[in-house]
Amino acid sequence: MLAKRIIPCLDIKDGRTVKGVNFVGLQNVGDPVELGRKYADEGADELVYLDISATVEGRKTFGELVARIAREIDIPFTVGGGISTAADAGALLLAGADKVTVNSAAVRRPELIDEIAGRYGRQFIVVAIDARMDETGRWVVKTHGGRQPSERELFSWAREAQERGAGEILFTSMNHDGTKSGYPCETFARLASELSIPVIASGGAGTVDHIAEVLTAGQADAALAASIFHYGEIPIPVLKRALNERKISVRI
Repeated sequence: MLAKRIIPCLDIKDGRTVKGVNFVGLQNVGDPVELGRKYADEGADELVYLDISATVEGRKTFGELVARIAREIDIPFTVGGGISTAADAGALLLAGADKVTVNSAAVRRPELIDEIAGRYGRQFIVVAIDARMDETGRWVVKTHGGRQPSERELFSWAREAQERGAGEILFTSMNHDGTKSGYPCETFARLASELSIPVIASGGAGTVDHIAEVLTAGQADAALAASIFHYGEIPIPVLKRALNERKISVRI
């Protein structure tokens, strides 16, 4: 069995790491490079840096920050935010990112996935999907940092992204984001069953049990979390030991 991955997520706004609840109420939680180095030292398998204001404000993710991260952190990291062309992705990979993630621009123009995968390989592209379940039970895909609804639905969009060349899917449940109430495991299990590429679970981690559940019942390949790491509630070494005790394969 492949080891499950633990991935701290660092949302970046104006060069600082921030965290909120349900994508709002953002608070500054620290320097992105210092936090990333701390998580790497503690045993994180990968890191994800998302410039959550890049698309909204019409900016590009700063290559300078990516270069700083690459110089100072020795584990793989993924960068996203404001990537709208294959050239944007290439600049971030050249700056030192191991993978890029696309979201809003891919929903608007799905061919972007084909272009990045075709030029750099599908192993370099993660398609991030932010979705909120509506009152009918339909998962509506949102863009622009969760501010704008689209016509797309979670499962069909994830399948199309895979067909176009996505190497991984990073799904964030907006209903659960920052609530620490657990992941929607049935949704993740369905997503994993319909795809052949890895699924990264995001949105709702509050306890070791939540993460254990999404990695087993939810069939996710990796668990991404922010609040529990940023606020020191569950240190990564403690989490990994607890998962190992539950017979979940993780890199110790």
